[in-house]
Amino acid sequence: MSRLAIPARDDVPEASKPMLDGVHKQLGVVPNMFRLIAQSPAALQGFTSNNGALTRALDVKTRERIALAVAQVNGCDYCLSAHSYLGLNLAKISPEEVARNRKGESGEAKADAAVRFAAKVVRERGYITDADIKAVRDGGFSDGQIIEILAVTAENIFTNLLNVVAETDIDFPVVHASDAA
Repeated sequence: MSRLAIPARDDVPEASKPMLDGVHKQLGVVPNMFRLIAQSPAALQGFTSNNGALTRALDVKTRERIALAVAQVNGCDYCLSAHSYLGLNLAKISPEEVARNRKGESGEAKADAAVRFAAKVVRERGYITDADIKAVRDGGFSDGQIIEILAVTAENIFTNLLNVVAETDIDFPVVHASDAA
């Protein structure tokens, strides 16, 4: 059971309700994480605004690959479950690629540079080397895209921390970080 309350849509602050309705319209459901965040209209607005902006950064497969790598590094079962589902069903990433992404790599060269970079940024808490920057540039990413990789990584760190702290009830097919990828 979640350590922080996961309210029903009607029990969130009024300011959060239109944002949850937007999530429902987009996804057809409102995942537990969104209802959890909705307890703070400011946090929900910040998250949904950032998330919306980042849909224009990188492609959906790269964003999902990064999310999988970051969730694995951070040991977030909720996010790993959500992004495994989204990676397979929304981004159409193969199960083999999902497993590679969880290991901080990809079978596609350009995606591999982004995923390796994101995973290392999380593992090293941002203290990476010039060689790491060179590797992601050599992988085909501009400095602006490196910033986008960092933005997607940071967004996922927030949701990982939120869901680990809250022990959010998983409402996707369950995947555990402790299971071999």
